[in-house]
Amino acid sequence: MNQELVSSRFVRMLIIFVIVALAGCSGVKYSLYDKAINHERGKAGLTAKTIDIDGKSIALMETAGREAKPAIVLIHGFAANKENWIRFARQLPDSFHVVAIDLPGHGESFKDLDARYDLDDQVRYLREILTTLSIQKFHLAGNSMGGAISALYAVAYPDQVESLLLFDPSGIHEYDCELNRLLKAGEKNPLIVEREEDFDVLMDFALEEKPFIPWPITSVMAEKAVKNKPINDKIFSDLRGEHQYDFQEELKRITAPTLILWGAKDRIIAVENAQIFNQLIPGSKTVILEGIGHAPMIEAPEKSAKICLDFISSL
Repeated sequence: MNQELVSSRFVRMLIIFVIVALAGCSGVKYSLYDKAINHERGKAGLTAKTIDIDGKSIALMETAGREAKPAIVLIHGFAANKENWIRFARQLPDSFHVVAIDLPGHGESFKDLDARYDLDDQVRYLREILTTLSIQKFHLAGNSMGGAISALYAVAYPDQVESLLLFDPSGIHEYDCELNRLLKAGEKNPLIVEREEDFDVLMDFALEEKPFIPWPITSVMAEKAVKNKPINDKIFSDLRGEHQYDFQEELKRITAPTLILWGAKDRIIAVENAQIFNQLIPGSKTVILEGIGHAPMIEAPEKSAKICLDFISSL
């Protein structure tokens, strides 16, 4: 082996060592995370934005400059954030004004342990957010908890929702799932991250087809999840408390054209519940994605977007 080749390999190894060493520093690690997220947003045409509602901060992403175009509003699930929709949003054409919101208690929006985070509370928050953004008519997509919130929003404000796109929505648990079996057995909730190593467990549990996420991005995501444990405990408790409404009866009142998109390998909400949503929501359509878990917009963004766009085009 010649000396030049040895020297070249040594330099590459040294560069890798320096990058890894720097990434271990918290400041550099978070800087790399921010740059990676901004890069992904940019590819999707999304711009980060913050609005104020009664003195409380709400974070969101939108395709700036398209406010006059038909809107698609994207609502994430429990313990998630607006970034869950980036790769899905990248598949949407320029003919839409895309808005992805961090719900209160999530992402970069305000977190208040004294606030309420039940589904109807989040519907009220969402109404305030959309009113502030002057968005009056839109297609509404929600995943998991965000799906349940979206469904209730469509009931409360039928004139605003042009179509309803439900991705593995929560709210109906007639068929048992792996999550419920774990909780009934007194096992740790895999959706709430207590230690950084729990984040990998969450990803494996929630997603069947995990996208590539480079380190140290996953390290920062894990640290953020650990920091959010107190508010996630509060939100999970609120969601499982007593409600002032019958969710299944509410679904019967939905008038918006509705698409139900569900991953066949969902461990958090059993896919069999899709048929109940379909039976309760008048005229709804159901599509089951084989080999996909709880978050189709993350696991199969291109396919999910095409199904949604075809559905909207058919209206």
